[in-house]
Amino acid sequence: MNVQDPSIERDYIPIADHAIIGNLRTAALVSLDGSVESYCIPNFDSPSVFARILDKYKGGHFSIAPTVQFTTKQNYLPNSNILQTKFLNDEGVVNVTDFLPRHENGDSPAPPLFWLVRRVEVIRGVASLRMECAPAFNYARDEHTTEFLPDDSVQYCHQKKVVFRSPNLELDLRYVAEATLDNVPTPEVNIDYLDLSTKGHLGPAVCCDLSLIEGQRVTFVLRICPEKTGTPEARPTQELADRLGIPLEVLIAGASKMRPQDDPFLSADLLEHLFRSTNQYWNNWIRKSTYDGSWREAVNRSALALKLLIYEPTGAVVASPTFSLPECIGGTRNWDYRASWIRDSSFTLYALIRLGFTQEANAYLEFIFDRLRNKNPDGSLQIMYTIHGGKDLPEIKLSHLDGHKGSKPVRIGNGAANHIQLDIYGELMDCIYLGQKFGRPLGYDTWVLVRDLVDYVVDHCREPDLSIWSVRVRKGSLESKSVCAYHREVRGRERHFTYSKIMLWVAIDRGIRIVEKRSLPCPQRSAWYAARDALYEEIMAKAWNPTLKVFGQSYEETDVLDSAVLIMPLVFFMAPADPRFVSTLKQILKSPERGGLTSNNLVYRYDVAKTDDGVGGKEGTFCLCTLWCVEALTRAGEYERPLLTRAIAMFEDFLLYSNHVGLCTEEVSDAGDALGNAVQGFTHVTLISAAYNLSRTLTRLKY
Repeated sequence: MNVQDPSIERDYIPIADHAIIGNLRTAALVSLDGSVESYCIPNFDSPSVFARILDKYKGGHFSIAPTVQFTTKQNYLPNSNILQTKFLNDEGVVNVTDFLPRHENGDSPAPPLFWLVRRVEVIRGVASLRMECAPAFNYARDEHTTEFLPDDSVQYCHQKKVVFRSPNLELDLRYVAEATLDNVPTPEVNIDYLDLSTKGHLGPAVCCDLSLIEGQRVTFVLRICPEKTGTPEARPTQELADRLGIPLEVLIAGASKMRPQDDPFLSADLLEHLFRSTNQYWNNWIRKSTYDGSWREAVNRSALALKLLIYEPTGAVVASPTFSLPECIGGTRNWDYRASWIRDSSFTLYALIRLGFTQEANAYLEFIFDRLRNKNPDGSLQIMYTIHGGKDLPEIKLSHLDGHKGSKPVRIGNGAANHIQLDIYGELMDCIYLGQKFGRPLGYDTWVLVRDLVDYVVDHCREPDLSIWSVRVRKGSLESKSVCAYHREVRGRERHFTYSKIMLWVAIDRGIRIVEKRSLPCPQRSAWYAARDALYEEIMAKAWNPTLKVFGQSYEETDVLDSAVLIMPLVFFMAPADPRFVSTLKQILKSPERGGLTSNNLVYRYDVAKTDDGVGGKEGTFCLCTLWCVEALTRAGEYERPLLTRAIAMFEDFLLYSNHVGLCTEEVSDAGDALGNAVQGFTHVTLISAAYNLSRTLTRLKY
């Protein structure tokens, strides 16, 4: 049991002990003990308001928890992204329900409500709880004021709301208290100031001590203050209803229509409607999944997690909704993933297409086609863009924040945006190919953009790059608010990475497939065929180490293993039964002590002791690589059954490392702890792909 003792000073909560809620604009991490630990508003890449996961004292938090010792459990509602956290002890059971509202109809013209809703309800017995709302605006850099003002948006009673004002953002905290059982009084709610300045906060917080009994419910709503609010005269009251001679419900309905859509009257009925419509939205969405294989619960949870990473206004997909969570506790590998990587996004859409979600694929492809219309002067694409389509992602170090468990520096932005990673064209072209195959076919004007992209690949496929892992070296020390300086260097130079060459082959191959399937015009058809075949032969000659009988990380270092080469059969570059690939796979499956990359059935990216990636520090096993290995074993196992047995064991083992609500991070430490940003899209993408192919293979072989 997870026992929490409020009398002991709260430390950092492990990364794995968090769940995520979202509204396709932004997302929030909620810890197992009921604290909102990470929340950027209104968008994924907006400055944080709560970031206690990165600084336990001054990062900012919105916590609700019992004041006496308790145990805690956390779960999602079935087929939903609405989160429940239960607090249990001998005296009572409390349920906290968290969600960011969505309209039941995803295509509703009504504007989204940028509300964070936290409903507290006693299910059994009695409970004493404490609520603390302590925003820390702009990554805990901006001062703010806190003020209690009359709340004209709450019906029936005269109460006050809390308004937090910072230079660039205003939030207000409101509440609705109600009784859900007969003969139970409405609970009293008394919010007061809370001074956390000694811990580094730059403005007053608020707190509230609640004493609730079974049948009492209090719902807190934190929102961006609307630009326009309803007039106080339009506020319905029983007195006004009596004077007009009409029922109060009729008066409320009429008055609500007079208020702005983003500032409706706050009532118990409205909150219940938001809860039901949000839950129905998620239920309706996941029901569209066509997946009927094994491990369906894990696949559906991964799909729901991936959906939360989509930025609906543009169709962009963030790699992760969090920033600067460490790949190694106390280490320096702490990156901001709140951008749209072409690679990660393409794989994400591949997974969603496999499950039948073509609408998301079409939206993302439109985002990409807009980027193709605004390519770099040399015809290239960036490896990542902002979720709004921008190219500028300056990387800044926030030295005033402690970092998760002291893992510094905390970074925002990403200095790798201008790195040369030629593999992105392969992932992108594979996504475009699948998108037009299962979704919307390409129009001629769009095809011309895609054709030009393949021409660019043909012209540059012999060049070195930095490849998928985006390793980098810094020039000197950097101070807070200074843009990080990078030069592209892996041991002082770019290299001919095997993974990049494979994906460049994929880019040309998928272009050829589109031409053949759609009979589209291609003036450089012969050049495409020649480049694809020559690249294949080059990889076979230069990436293969005949002594070790493995494909190396690069042409320059064929003695260094890299699990990225496991992609070969997954993208149909090489048959999974090819002796060269099987030999490489079996070497990767060995432990690091024996020259491999696998430990406890989990796979490392590469051996950081052998490859100077310019970053320093340790890292855990990479979830993406483990799941690629599962899929590679699955495909090779059709011809060598012991490998299929190993695939099942490795996949089942991996599922044990997902957290209590089925979510995955980027890495797993030697001790089994979750590391890196959460929720990591790449991990859930490959989980879906591995489950899909493993389940299909087992069914076909009747294994």
